[in-house]
This record gives sequence, structure tokens and C-alpha cells, in this order.
Amino acid sequence: MRLRILDTGAPTDPSGLPLLLIPGHTARIDGFADLLAALDGSRRVVIVDLPGCGESDRPDRRYDLTFYEDTLIGVLDELGIDRAVPVGGSLGGNLVLRLGHRLPRRFPELVLWAPGGAWRARPRFGRFVSRLGRWAFWPSVRVQSRFWYDRSFPGRERALAETFAYYRAVMGPGFVRMYWGIAGDQLAHSLFDIAPAITQRTLLMWGDHDNGAGMGAGVARLHGLLPNSELVVFPGARHSIETEIPREVASTIDRFLAESPLTSS
Repeated sequence: MRLRILDTGAPTDPSGLPLLLIPGHTARIDGFADLLAALDGSRRVVIVDLPGCGESDRPDRRYDLTFYEDTLIGVLDELGIDRAVPVGGSLGGNLVLRLGHRLPRRFPELVLWAPGGAWRARPRFGRFVSRLGRWAFWPSVRVQSRFWYDRSFPGRERALAETFAYYRAVMGPGFVRMYWGIAGDQLAHSLFDIAPAITQRTLLMWGDHDNGAGMGAGVARLHGLLPNSELVVFPGARHSIETEIPREVASTIDRFLAESPLTSS
């Protein structure tokens, strides 16, 4: 597949591990622009438009979480990056923990917020959702989008308009299969099942207005299950904290990484 990748290249501080920023469900590189600008800039950063999203290829094929894990690992292999810190929210946060569970030595520290999968697994419902089609896309998005940004966020209407325009531009068989396939696979699996085995140092973040699908309770439970996690709560923020409060998120990530005992050597 042809993938769109942003790679900031050689770091100014070569001792720090590179960051792998992972977009949320249907999201793209562009959504990390403000967060990337706010990070201290000393580390190499890689961001990928996942298959089916953004300007990457959108093949009409089966999509699931393992496919996305394999894609991200393949990108790091191609770039010659042996170890990295995965960073992401929503679907991206789900993949952060899955990658950390799958390859703990390769991903020795983890950073995530409001992860999909912070709920009880519902495999039957997940299989049903995976089979939905284009007819169900817009009704689903209209409901979900109510939970993406807090109503007090000044950029809410602009961000929603840009996202809906992007969806119209990329709409097609591959995008639709990606949308429902990934949604269904997230519903079918629970991060609670793997969290106790993830022993890496982990930064878990949450906006306290983000309670759709029981996110607040799910994040609290994950924090209790992860053996080595720090929980940071942002008052007044909702689901997409990388867009709503990028400076606060970036400073929290920078502080967490500055306290790391790890180096890239």
C-alpha cells in the first residue's frame, strides 16, 4: 500500500526515543498539527495516515486492529526505528496499548488518552457493526461527533466542518469498510483483558467532560489495571484533547518523557 507519512527526521536530542503518533478512528496526520507544534521538538516524530484514512491508500478489504498494528510496525521497520514511544488517543490510544502488549521491548513507554476499547468486550455486537454499510455512516457520525469536542471549545464548529468535508472527499468502498471494520473490532475487544500484563511506564490522559460510552469509568478502570500508569485529568476538556488543548497535552507529554530513565541507545 501507499501510505502518507510525516517524519520530522533526525532529532536535536539523539538520546530520546522517537515518538510514533497514531491518529484516531478515521483521523489523519493533519489533526496532530497543533500538538506537534507544541511539543518541545527535540525528538524525532513519525505520524502515519493509517490505511483507509487521509491520503493513504483506501483498499476495499477487511480492516481490523491487528492489520493496523502490522502496518505501524512495518512503517517503523522501513524507517529503521528499533524502539519508539507510541502516542495516541481514541483508536490511537487503543493501538498504543495493543502495541505495548504485543512488543514490550520495542515500545518501552506508552502515552495515550481516552482509548477506544476501555469497555467490556461485545463480540456479537462488534461483528454486527463490522457488516454495516454506507447507509449507516452519516447517522453514526452525527451522533458520535457530539462527543468529540466540548461545546465551550471555540474551534468546535470549524473542526466539525473540516472533518465532515474530509469525509465527503474520501468517501468510497474502502473508507466505508475501514470505518465499520475498525469500529466493530474495537467493540469486540476490551483493553481490560490485556492491561494487567502491560508493565511499561504509561501516561494515561482524559478530559473530564468525555463520558461518552462510559469513557470516564473505563479510563479509571484502566488506570487501576495498568501496573505502572500515571493518570492526568484535564478539567473541562472532552474527547479530542489533542485539538482542544494541544499545549496542555504537549507539556504533559514532554514532562513525562523528561522523567524517563530510557534513552535511544
